[in-house]
Amino acid sequence: MSGIHRSSSAPLKNGVLPPPELLDDLCSRFVLNVPKEDQQSFERILFLVEYAHWFYEDNSVENNPSLKSLNLKEFTSLMFNSCDVLRPYVAHIDDIFKDFTSYKVRVPVTGAIILDETYERCLLVKGWKGTSWSFPRGKKNKDEEDHACAIREVQEETGFDISNLLKNDEYIEEIFGQQRVKLYIIAGVKDDTAFAPLTKKEISEISWHRLDELQTASDDVISRGLTGLKLYMVAPFLHSLKLWISKHQPPQAPRPDLPLKGVCVWKAKHTSIGSSTQIMEVRSTKPVTDIHPPDTGPGKSFRSFRFDTAGILQAMEAGFSR
Repeated sequence: MSGIHRSSSAPLKNGVLPPPELLDDLCSRFVLNVPKEDQQSFERILFLVEYAHWFYEDNSVENNPSLKSLNLKEFTSLMFNSCDVLRPYVAHIDDIFKDFTSYKVRVPVTGAIILDETYERCLLVKGWKGTSWSFPRGKKNKDEEDHACAIREVQEETGFDISNLLKNDEYIEEIFGQQRVKLYIIAGVKDDTAFAPLTKKEISEISWHRLDELQTASDDVISRGLTGLKLYMVAPFLHSLKLWISKHQPPQAPRPDLPLKGVCVWKAKHTSIGSSTQIMEVRSTKPVTDIHPPDTGPGKSFRSFRFDTAGILQAMEAGFSR
């Protein structure tokens, strides 16, 4: 197996590996205390390991900066080597992980296209890592209805509750590979609405962007807008969105005084303190520039997770949380 071997004191460039007792605790919390039938499915097991990974990054690493921040595959390797019920499958971990990542990209996604009162601007979010923008959205839970997922994901990523504005028949749907992405159109939101994500280390910036600035630079480069913004998950929805807008009257007339460029309404400020990260709200009326934020975050966090056995069992029934 190519991967990381357990060690309680092995010094690494960015910290030390989690000690055996911590891995044993995570294994007990997230893998062992589930129905036996769930341990027969590698997809279910890997989702549990992913929960453990988020918990490790958001709690263990935050509280002990000497620990190494790990990617999911590295963490999975450690867990398989540590957990008795998983150790027999260590030799197959590469294939198991590959199958899991392939499965995840087939999970349906829902979210929302939030328009301001003039229908000239939409709200976009930028992930914690990378420089790509998207509409707020996320993966569905097992048996979760599309609109319920959209409400949950938008609130988690922006802090805004769209439940009273969502109309079940107002949406745009696209297929990306094997994944269905459905975005509800939420129109007429005041541009001074306060936005801030409810999750840690998932969203780095929230901004209003003018739709006419999001048009693709050319037919050859459809993943970038006129201003250079990376819009892989935005551009495919723009044509249908313009058609929708053409058939609906905005509650407010166009405003020529609005900034021509995107306006940041929330931004995470990364301040290195040892190997930890401080997250602060930053409001700005300056045009947004597409600058890569410092890559200090460990990736996605577990949606405000607080350990609770009943919660984990419920999550297992759902199959996955995003």
